[in-house]
Amino acid sequence: MTAAVSSTPGVRRLVLILGDQLWLNNPALADFDPAQDRVLMIEAPGESTGVWSHQARITVFLSAMRHFREQVLAQGWPLDYIGLEDEPEGHADRFTDRLARCLQRIRPVRLDVCECGEWQMQQGLEACATAAGVPLHWHADTHFLCSRERFARWARGRREWRMEHFYREMRREHRVLMDGDQPLGGQWNFDADNRKAYPRTGPGWIPEPARFEPDDITREVMAVVRRRFAGHPGSLDHFIWPVTREQGLQALRRFIDERLLGFGPYQDAMWNDTPYGWHSLLSVALNLHLIHPREVIDAVEQAHRERGEQALPLAGVEGFIRQVLGWREFIRGVYWQEMPGLREANHFGHQRPLPAWYWTGETDMACLRDAIGQTMRHGYAHHIQRLMLLGQYALLAEIDPRQVADWFLAVYVDAIEWVELPNVAGMALYANGGRFTSKPYVASGQYVSRMSNHCQGCRFRPEARTGPQACPMTTLYWHFLDGHEAELAASPRTALMVRNLQRLTPEERQGIRGQAAWLLDGAAASAPGVAYGPDPADSDQSQ
Repeated sequence: MTAAVSSTPGVRRLVLILGDQLWLNNPALADFDPAQDRVLMIEAPGESTGVWSHQARITVFLSAMRHFREQVLAQGWPLDYIGLEDEPEGHADRFTDRLARCLQRIRPVRLDVCECGEWQMQQGLEACATAAGVPLHWHADTHFLCSRERFARWARGRREWRMEHFYREMRREHRVLMDGDQPLGGQWNFDADNRKAYPRTGPGWIPEPARFEPDDITREVMAVVRRRFAGHPGSLDHFIWPVTREQGLQALRRFIDERLLGFGPYQDAMWNDTPYGWHSLLSVALNLHLIHPREVIDAVEQAHRERGEQALPLAGVEGFIRQVLGWREFIRGVYWQEMPGLREANHFGHQRPLPAWYWTGETDMACLRDAIGQTMRHGYAHHIQRLMLLGQYALLAEIDPRQVADWFLAVYVDAIEWVELPNVAGMALYANGGRFTSKPYVASGQYVSRMSNHCQGCRFRPEARTGPQACPMTTLYWHFLDGHEAELAASPRTALMVRNLQRLTPEERQGIRGQAAWLLDGAAASAPGVAYGPDPADSDQSQ
């Protein structure tokens, strides 16, 4: 398994390539001299067990790393590759332990690394290099269109950080979807056009995303994962993910040619047993640095200009580009501005444990059963499933934000902390009190009913707040408003919600509190498959 490991003396630069930095234009590889420099790549069991990682997530990272190893060797560059099983199990399982052993053995003049995607990894590398007496040189991550320093300058002095303001600057700066000095089409944001639910008859035929049959390297990784991480959640039976640059580019072409047209209007839509919808599934290739966001943006913009408005409407094209140039770059900047505090943020003081059924999907709530079941099969759910089902329920159910963030980091194939933590803790859970979001993203079961077919056939009624058929999402939504009435009333973005709450009688509000207490206490004590206890005595009250 180990590739070209040696104790070669006189190494000038040891270039460490992390598992989410898999591109030959990695700035740490600039001016690489094979006569003096070496590449180092490390697989470490601790990276898969720090959180209880989904088997597909482990496979994505290890397979992509091993494919990139072949690229490095094809360049003729000296490479030390420490494989997962190159050291006895339980020995040097942590990444930094393995790195320390490599530094001791190779004794380079300098350690070069591209900026990390995780604050804790950055701290660990700095401590490890210091302990080894090896100078560490960081290289700015040129994969992103906005550097950490550029974002810090933008954020400095602003009371609130809003993605829309940042996004417009990025559009101007990088000349994306612009007509001279004005936005193409005369407006910056077409979000209002991109919120459709599927027709009542269902989504109909959706073109398949690019699927990649596992090759020998990936099958080898799968065998290791099934053997070594057999107790981890998830399945490898539906593994379709790109693990090379060529596959990432193929996935991009397939999305533009066949799926971009439907992405815009239906990006927020949900439907039973429709795991991918019209989404691009490019986040894995982007987050591992297999493809560059600029080439994604350019390809989408070029397709719109060449094919025209009728074939690829600007509203959908802008909606996709906003996710890549706007939200993705923005959220990375937020992460590095907010860490390490974001990891501990808990604005509402929530302390309840994550229900066990988050790992199984065994709940009577049809929407969560579908989203979690899909997650365990594929290691994937799209952004509305993550935000308005899984994240929103965790917020309304008063679950400890750290446990929720760890779950999201564990179960999704595209999860790296720089993108996962601010999206979960900051946006879905409002744990940092709205530093970069204008309101908590909460809604009743009526929203789920409007945007999906999950409520059809569910044992709960989305309009019911109390009683045996009350939707837990609806009950907990009104309970959340009741518990944070003063704070929500003070914000123009949430004041209308509170006015609706204030129309309820004292008896109705007390009924909601009783139903919510029963739900929350039952969920905390439940075994998998039991979301709550026996039916409460409260009479049914509808929203």
